Amino acid sequence: MLRKLEPMSRTGYNRLMAELKQLETVELPEVLNTVAEARELGDLKENGAYIYGRQRQGHIVGRIGELKGKLNRAEIIDCTKVECDKAVFGTVVTLLDLDTQKKITYQLLGPDDADFDTGSISIHSPIGSAILGSLVGDKVSVELPRGVRNLQVIDIARPQVD
Repeated sequence: MLRKLEPMSRTGYNRLMAELKQLETVELPEVLNTVAEARELGDLKENGAYIYGRQRQGHIVGRIGELKGKLNRAEIIDCTKVECDKAVFGTVVTLLDLDTQKKITYQLLGPDDADFDTGSISIHSPIGSAILGSLVGDKVSVELPRGVRNLQVIDIARPQVD
């Protein structure tokens, strides 16, 4: 069975790798030590430190597995070298909201890279998937929970940093 690769920026990949390293080298050893110390105290049924430690250990081990899966499926894309003839993963797309006449700019990234607060959206989000593959001048209508947004692509560019 072939695994489906998920595009990811180098920045996003490095961020997930740093989190994985932190969990494996700092947090997991700390919680394992806490659980071992709590186990030595005796009665495990009413030992809050032991119970909490085991729960935390489960969360950390689960997150480590999740991160390893994401990193193994990552197809690292150098966003500073993407083609800008159409909206693709990594491009910075400037849109004109045809209803409000306001300009909005988003970088199209993967679900693990996207951060609305920094101006990046997932290629799988409603707006991201609607503009993916669009050319400058294309108009798209996007169905959102708060209603339909009518947008026009007015610029497509490369980001300055990956």
